[in-house]
Amino acid sequence: MKKNSVKKALILTVALVTAMSLAACGKKETEITNPSKLGGEGTKAPAATATPTTAAKKTVYPLKIKDATGKEFTFDKAPERIASVSPAETEALFAIGLEANIVGVSDYDDYPEAAKSKPKLGSITKPNQEAVIASNANVVFTGVSMKSDTVEKLRALNINVFKVEPKTVDDAIANIQTYGIITDHQEQAEKVVAKMKADLQKVVNAVKDVKQENKKKVYIEFAPGWTVGSGEFMDELIKISGGVNVAGDKSGWYEISEEKIIQQNPGVILFANGVVDSKSKKPLEEIIRTRSGWDAIDAVKNKQVVGLDQNMLSRPGPRLTEGLLEMAKGIYPELVK
Repeated sequence: MKKNSVKKALILTVALVTAMSLAACGKKETEITNPSKLGGEGTKAPAATATPTTAAKKTVYPLKIKDATGKEFTFDKAPERIASVSPAETEALFAIGLEANIVGVSDYDDYPEAAKSKPKLGSITKPNQEAVIASNANVVFTGVSMKSDTVEKLRALNINVFKVEPKTVDDAIANIQTYGIITDHQEQAEKVVAKMKADLQKVVNAVKDVKQENKKKVYIEFAPGWTVGSGEFMDELIKISGGVNVAGDKSGWYEISEEKIIQQNPGVILFANGVVDSKSKKPLEEIIRTRSGWDAIDAVKNKQVVGLDQNMLSRPGPRLTEGLLEMAKGIYPELVK
């Protein structure tokens, strides 16, 4: 059992990496006390829907806010030194204009280009403790890949770890708003969010007339032999795109039954571009197309096996809705332009 858990954690890590000071100091204390609920096991995401600002979108400090673990943080001012050990969170921080404040990122952070030259702090599941401490960051942001026990071990070393756990597109959007609030970059965050919401609405509008009985059955594989069920943002992307996830009868990320997928007979198969099996050295697309019996699946027969950008697909950050658009085009190319 323990060995399977370790294997699962490693696979998820691969999928998710290949799949979240001195500015305006004020007298009034702002509190965000009603975090939005997430799916899964009752974890909570930071609430970015409260109104902790003035009309000018300036954060008022001291600021109190809770992260997904329920820990309450108090920011007396905007953090000047920021670290991120999550590719999605790094993308979000860069997107809202915090490049100059970022003092370290994970080994897997490769977007935008400027992230590659930032000091490296180790893996997304267990970063290098010495490197994180040496970064002297006021706050360290981490996302879905880091388990809560690792977060607590880092906190025991007086590292200020702020964790997010997005399960939906709305959660990813809320997290970006939260980063804007914490860092007093709200106007920049709102511009990013506005673009994401526009992408989302474009997809919703494009597929709104697809009747339930006509929705395409979709299978998605983001790492060799692994798919996603209900309760995760990738499953939600399929639903928003007007598809029916054939793996949605189970929850979370899990290993597939090849026979079950044949029985489900999806009309569209989506996969993460650029993923190569570590053992066979075969690309994921080749693995899918050459599986025994899969040539009988409609998606394979009709050449509806579609590759998607692995990072936009797996990172719940500012490019997530671009991944949604790409997915929707893959499922309904005649509707989503």
